[in-house]
Amino acid sequence: MKRNTKLSRVLRAALRGPRRAIAPAVVLAAAAGVLAPAPAYAAPTCDARRSAPPVEVAHISDWVESIAVDKRGRMFATAYFTGRVYRIDAPGSTPVPLTGNIGANGGIVVREDGRLLVGTGNDALHSLTGDVLPLSKLLLVDPESGQVSTYASGLGGIDGVALAPDGTVYTTTVGGRSVGRVTPDGRVDPSWAQVRQPNGIAVSPDGTQVYVIQTTVAPGLYRIPADDPAHPRRWISAAPSDALALPDGLTLDGRGRPLIATHAAGQIWRVEGDSLCTVESGLYLSTQITYGHGDRGFSTGKLYRSGVNGKIYEVPAGAEPDQRAGASTIR
Repeated sequence: MKRNTKLSRVLRAALRGPRRAIAPAVVLAAAAGVLAPAPAYAAPTCDARRSAPPVEVAHISDWVESIAVDKRGRMFATAYFTGRVYRIDAPGSTPVPLTGNIGANGGIVVREDGRLLVGTGNDALHSLTGDVLPLSKLLLVDPESGQVSTYASGLGGIDGVALAPDGTVYTTTVGGRSVGRVTPDGRVDPSWAQVRQPNGIAVSPDGTQVYVIQTTVAPGLYRIPADDPAHPRRWISAAPSDALALPDGLTLDGRGRPLIATHAAGQIWRVEGDSLCTVESGLYLSTQITYGHGDRGFSTGKLYRSGVNGKIYEVPAGAEPDQRAGASTIR
């Protein structure tokens, strides 16, 4: 009961924003909070060493759908209800709206040139019809001025966004089956590959594999060969006790291992070989995780988590080995 009460409080807080279509993920998360038993912790703890607890480093009064950090250690966040992109210059800094409502309610990544790619159409209508009516846009946003332009259109409602080393962009549409692709020369394929209920997405460091989370009905992690998208391969399945975990955002650590944020389980998972282990617990309704960059601000090697409640945490347990000490604190 205690766990369900906590989930209910977080969900109520998230829904205090402007009235707007509620994404399927939230409805599913609420159901999971009511129906799921107490956490079974099927995934063992990754590291037996004790680590400092998560520390809140920023807060946006909105549902934070996705976060990314540029080379200067600045964090950028997409806000689900207001459709804005925010910039946060350092842990403890006040988030600054970089844009107005541009429908930036999906994933966000930083390009090599520092500009941002932002997904739109990640609402209930687009998510449920995205495979039938691929009308959403991928936007290009200047991190200094906030200037917005269309990078690509004709995609399903964009939840996850991933950038390959060669500049190819991959997208997911929750509620459908489509994994989209945009090539560096602008060719758009809204149904490049098929995975049921695709959500979090990342690309292997060498660009040969695209990793995709299936959120429901049978949560798991897929590998899609970049040169053979017609044959996605289910890599790891969540344990039966985690059937309602609702895995969401996906990132890679410095060794190329996927890390996965979960809504209802309140855990961050990491791939070890061909199985999952738990990096951190108690972070319910998490949406995305990402590593920092640079030697200041949200710096290299530190892991950060965003959530439906708008709170962004540093997660010391997920830090790279040389970054495990000295968590930042919000002021």
